[in-house]
Amino acid sequence: MNKTDNNTNQPLTPVRIKELNEQFEGHHADQVLKWAWDSFGEKAVLGTGFGPSGLFLIHRIITLGLGIPVFYLDTRLLFDQTYELADQLEQLLGISITQITPDLSLKEQAQKYGDELWKRQPDKCCHLRKVLPLQDYLSDKSAWITGIRRHQSDTRRTTSVVEWEATHNVVKLNPMAAYDPDWIWDYIHEHNLPYNPLHDEGYPSIGCIPCTSPVTDGEDERSGRWRGEQKVECGIHISPETGKVERTNQNS
Repeated sequence: MNKTDNNTNQPLTPVRIKELNEQFEGHHADQVLKWAWDSFGEKAVLGTGFGPSGLFLIHRIITLGLGIPVFYLDTRLLFDQTYELADQLEQLLGISITQITPDLSLKEQAQKYGDELWKRQPDKCCHLRKVLPLQDYLSDKSAWITGIRRHQSDTRRTTSVVEWEATHNVVKLNPMAAYDPDWIWDYIHEHNLPYNPLHDEGYPSIGCIPCTSPVTDGEDERSGRWRGEQKVECGIHISPETGKVERTNQNS
């Protein structure tokens, strides 16, 4: 592991990560964001799908005056409402959100792998259109901030605030891990932040058009993703094959 905490010049060993989790658990996400900026500067980046957690984090970054870049993975299969929200946020908050796209266009993917790969091999499609672009984008970064929360699904219940992401060789920060969704929505309404109107139509988790559907009462937030498939994760956070967080030995 070669990433360090610049404030203390301590390497982010498993012991240091444990200390940071003890420091941040139960505290406001602002503390994590400030630490990320102080430690890594613009090498700390926020990835968002423009869900409620992402909106909160983007607003906090702007409110705190931090220069943390914001990006999203554009698979070219997102809802129109998602693109419109990205434009709204840029205009409202005066920021530029980096759009990360796959190497293959949808036409090129169809030519190589067949039409509608997401129906036949959803994991392969996610790998091509999300996992690989993220891997490329994070190759020169030091910290990756996400909006994932324990409440979202069973696969995310053990999420820590601070993790070592060996797949991308970055510190992974999940400032919203313990946050309650109702609290986040109260914040969004209090600050009059724009949000995806699909949330009001039964879509708590919004991804690509062909792989996103509404949920019913009693289902968790991500039940509408890849409905009918043995899959609830795209693979950028948790392996769809094992249901486990994608991380390896923290001493590596």
